[in-house]
Parts: sequence; structure tokens; C-alpha cells
Amino acid sequence: MSERPVSEIRTVACIGAGVIGAGWAAYFLARGLRVRAWDPAPDAADKLRRVIDAAWPALTELGLAEGADPHAITLFPTAAEAVAGAGFVQESAPEDLALKRSLLAELAAAAGPDVVVASSTSGYPMTDMATDAADPSRLVVGHPFNPPYLIPLVEVVGGERTAAWATARAAAFYRHIGKSVIEMDRELPGFIANRLQEAIWREALHMVAAGEATPEEIDRSITDGPGLRWPVHGPCLTFHLAGGEGGMAHMLDHFGPSLKSPWTRLEAPELTPALRDDMVAGAEVSAGGRPMAELVAERDRAVIAVRRAVEAARAAGAGHR
Repeated sequence: MSERPVSEIRTVACIGAGVIGAGWAAYFLARGLRVRAWDPAPDAADKLRRVIDAAWPALTELGLAEGADPHAITLFPTAAEAVAGAGFVQESAPEDLALKRSLLAELAAAAGPDVVVASSTSGYPMTDMATDAADPSRLVVGHPFNPPYLIPLVEVVGGERTAAWATARAAAFYRHIGKSVIEMDRELPGFIANRLQEAIWREALHMVAAGEATPEEIDRSITDGPGLRWPVHGPCLTFHLAGGEGGMAHMLDHFGPSLKSPWTRLEAPELTPALRDDMVAGAEVSAGGRPMAELVAERDRAVIAVRRAVEAARAAGAGHR
């Protein structure tokens, strides 16, 4: 167990230089860290450079940390050499379970005894990936969203043999460098956000396959509809507001029967009293004690800001054509 504060981590190893791995490297560099990288592809150096250079203007606009340097990255011939001396390891190899198992075992053996090794996997539980590691106690999932240098969310969860301190340290490190972290209590294939976006994706494919909607209509139904609310209030708090002054309790009691309506191909869970109470309590936590009028005003300000920002970005893009 490491007692060193995460603020003392100055060097990160990025294992894998694909879209996710290179995006992580760009973000770490923008936070003033030094990066040691490895990727078996012969053109890895070129791929890394292209992604970092493409990401740097956006990172600059968001604000660079002191000492940020897009060239503070070194590519090593082996994964073990890249890990040597790193204070944190981010693995971003392809989604191949056998590859993940062997690579994570190698990284765990090469990393220092107090160094956490995090996997960017988009779906595999760490329990399944850590089977070959002699010491899996420092192996955790640190699941980002593409592109990692722009999207703040990271889902953190350990496996059955992950030490609690390792999960907590990974979460603390990500928060320290500016990420929004969900530290999950238990493993779940696909984690939280991927399962939610996959539900929308499956329903979209059903509609296209049945000739019920076009891809353009589906995209616009989100970008010009509920997607405008989600940057400030997620699905649960959105439905809390849909209940008016009665909040989530009124929404569930009033609209609960519609859960069984054939609006989607996904089977809805039974709205038991326990599930209803959990949703009501969760909405109250998300609301943080703020009155409904304040939440509505916050949502409205944010939606206006998001619409203006998107319109400005589109206008700027059109001007460059």
C-alpha cells in the first residue's frame, strides 16, 4: 500500500497507443505529467504524435497545467521498460481478453509495489482480466470515454482480488488530474455509462431495421431533445423534474404503469415499492436539498448555454469550409 500522496505522481506509463491510449497520453501531458509509452505497432510513434498534436489546441483552450509539454513523452521498446519508474500505469490495449490477461500480468510484475495499474477496458470486469497476475491486488479498471482528453468521466472499479487501497488510490489520482470519477461499489460488465448508451444504441438499431426511423432522425431526436438536458441533469434528475413539485415520487406514481407500455424492446423491471423508494431517495440526493424552482432555473440556463455553444461551434466550422 502506498502512503505517498497522488500529487507526487509525476510520471505515467501509457501502455497501448491506439485512439484511447494516445488520448490518455495527451491528457496526462496537458496535466503537466511526463509519459512513458509502449505500443508494439511499428508506426506507434507517428500515431502518438498525430493524436497529441490534434488534441493540443483543445487542451490548451481548456487550460494547461503548469509544466505541460506535448513533447514530454518517450516511447520504449518494451512494456516493462515503459513501466519502470512510472508512478501510475494506464493500460489501453485492444479488447481481447487473452491479451488483457497476459499484458496485465506483465505490467503488475514490472510495476513498483505501490504503483496502481489501471485498465481502460470498456467492458471486461477486472476479476476476469486479472487471472494470470501473480499479484492482482494493484489491478483496477479505469474506464474513460472517447476522447479521454475531452470527456471527463472515468469509471473506477476493482476486481475480487483488488486491494481496496488500490481502487481508492486510482480514483484519487484521476480526481487530482481533473477527471470526474465514479468509484463503483461492485463489478458490472460494461460498467454504468456503456450499459446506458448501449440500451439507446440497441433500440436505435431496432427502429432502423424495422423502417421506423432513420439514423438522422434518431440522432436529431437526442441532440435536439433530451441530450440538451443531460449535460446538467442526467436521466434520473430529469425525471425528478418531470414530476413537478411532487418530484420523483409523483413521476413514478403517476407514470409508473407506462413502464410496461411497448415503447422499447427492452424488458422493464418491476416497479416494486423498494425500487420506487430507492429512486425517490436517489433523486433527493442528486437534488442536494435544492428546491424544484432552483433546479429548473439551473437546467434552463444550462440548456441555453449548451445550445448557444453548439450553434457557435457549427457556425465556426461552416466558416472554415
